[in-house]
Amino acid sequence: MCGIAGILKLDRSKIDSQLLKSVSSSLYTRGPDDFGFLGWSGESPVQLSRNPDELQNCLVGLVHRRLSILDLSEAGWQPMVTPDGRYAIVFNGEIYNYLELQAELKALGHTFHSHSDTEVLLTAYAHWGNQALNRLVGMFAFAILDTQKRSIFIARDFFGIKPLYYTHWHNGFAFASEIKALLEFPGLNHRINPQRLYDYLCLGLTDQGGETLLADIRQLPAAHYLEFSLDAPYKFDPVRYWQVNLNQRLEISFEEAAEQLRELFLNSVKLHLRSDVAVGAALSGGIDSSSIVMAMRYLEPDLEIHTFSYLADDPKVSEEQWMKIVSKAANSIMHTTQPTPTQLVEDLNHLIQVQDEPFGSTSIYAQNRVFRLAQEAGIKVMLDGQGADEMLGGYSGYLGARLASLIRQGQLGKATQFLQKASSLPNISSLKLLLIGGGFLLPENLQGAARDLVGKSFTPSWLNSTWFTEQGVMLASTTQNYKREVFWERLKHDLENSLISLLRYEDRNSMAFSIESRVPFLTPTLVNFMFSLPEEYIIAPDGTSKAVFRRAMRGIVPDTILNRRDKIGFATPEFSWLTALSPWVEEVLHSKPSIPVLKIDVVEREWRAVIEGRKPFNFRIWRWLNLIRWAEKYAVNFG
Repeated sequence: MCGIAGILKLDRSKIDSQLLKSVSSSLYTRGPDDFGFLGWSGESPVQLSRNPDELQNCLVGLVHRRLSILDLSEAGWQPMVTPDGRYAIVFNGEIYNYLELQAELKALGHTFHSHSDTEVLLTAYAHWGNQALNRLVGMFAFAILDTQKRSIFIARDFFGIKPLYYTHWHNGFAFASEIKALLEFPGLNHRINPQRLYDYLCLGLTDQGGETLLADIRQLPAAHYLEFSLDAPYKFDPVRYWQVNLNQRLEISFEEAAEQLRELFLNSVKLHLRSDVAVGAALSGGIDSSSIVMAMRYLEPDLEIHTFSYLADDPKVSEEQWMKIVSKAANSIMHTTQPTPTQLVEDLNHLIQVQDEPFGSTSIYAQNRVFRLAQEAGIKVMLDGQGADEMLGGYSGYLGARLASLIRQGQLGKATQFLQKASSLPNISSLKLLLIGGGFLLPENLQGAARDLVGKSFTPSWLNSTWFTEQGVMLASTTQNYKREVFWERLKHDLENSLISLLRYEDRNSMAFSIESRVPFLTPTLVNFMFSLPEEYIIAPDGTSKAVFRRAMRGIVPDTILNRRDKIGFATPEFSWLTALSPWVEEVLHSKPSIPVLKIDVVEREWRAVIEGRKPFNFRIWRWLNLIRWAEKYAVNFG
């Protein structure tokens, strides 16, 4: 787990060593244990150093910050070069099946000089090229310089767990693990991306596709790679190398599926436990995180397990009782944090800097405090349950997708029974379920009217719609056209689009405290298996989510956890927090920020109406505040 960056300058002028140092410093928390630089002139052998002042006449400069997890010795130092000098790599992430790949490569005649997964990845690429990607089990973002082909190959993992951003700059190219590192480049325009800004403010969408909120900075999408010649860095298109397969269905009983899923999940957790430093786990008390903790105990009876949890001060969203049940069953050392609204204000500027782009809600702050707690306890690797909800139908909206699937497939009797039984679940009603399900079936030309009816207009009164229209923005959502299997299509969409924002939040929050966060639910093998099962194995006929996974974990996870029907997660009492913070909120709004996309006077009136109970609260308020502070922090250009 590390931070990486690279610069290519076509004008052949010397790469500024001070710029390399600044980029490295901006990535410090991603790799506080060590650092290194590589320079290449395009002709002579590559140069490696811890001092960029020593690099001479470089066409290419690579930067690496090291967080030592596997092979803590000098042999794992980066940038790393193959013995023949042809290939050089900077790598952020972890390849969990590196031992198996190493054995395979040894059988093919390769030798190794370290015990690091970096050397295995570099050798795998040297042997198999881009075909190596689908052999990997892990999270990764890496760049490989090929001095013979005079090219750079950049890749990002299957789900986008690890970030990778790039930009064209000064007749060249630059990439980095974080946006803030690219903002170190002088002259880089901080102009806003209007469409992405609209998507964030009105639809709550972030991190999707290849664009970012800054127009001149892009991200490599998940499960993509790109390769370009050093002599033509503008000529490339990202290539997708993997995606979820919706066309494969297994003929398998529910019990057989549960048995196979249990084996796959335990194997994944076992791989994710490979580390040369202490490993802990985030614990919310829900099924996903509890299953990870209990799997750790099942696999490693003598392992000292530390769990880290956020405690809400509102009993309505507190999961403390469930955390204690799991901690006792796992015989773990339990650590908890209970942040206050005042602490949120004190830490907000740091959180905005950490996250690089605006985020959805204050639950991101709760997660941030959990990783801070882990750092204070001396834990360097954490396991977390991200991705489980998107593959196991964990959110209430998936009940509507399941209902829509039954209707679309003509199973009206089953749809009626499902509606009746699922309506008895916590926080679910027949009307809510019908509205959600109907939303998946509505034609695109009726989506706008439907949103207006439920108070979610595409052009809310507080939005300066004129500004967006002048920028050529489409003031509506890009509605997905669902076919027969609405449920699986929705899960696939969220796995490939919505999940990536949650992974960004987790990556930045963990790396801010120099912690490697691992997500064992997210492996292609596990995901492909889940997507090959019948829909009713995921959401049962009575509306029970994660049905086959609950069955798979019987005997490992306490029944009281597996029998839970509610879902809370890292929920924060956001309304009460912001109400307590009214003076701060009004200070932000009254500062009259020069942000032309918001009608600040309308925003202020709406805020007062929410506080006085005349309008409902939702996350739009946090998005306003976050945008204002983020734009100030990064001097964003709205011109």
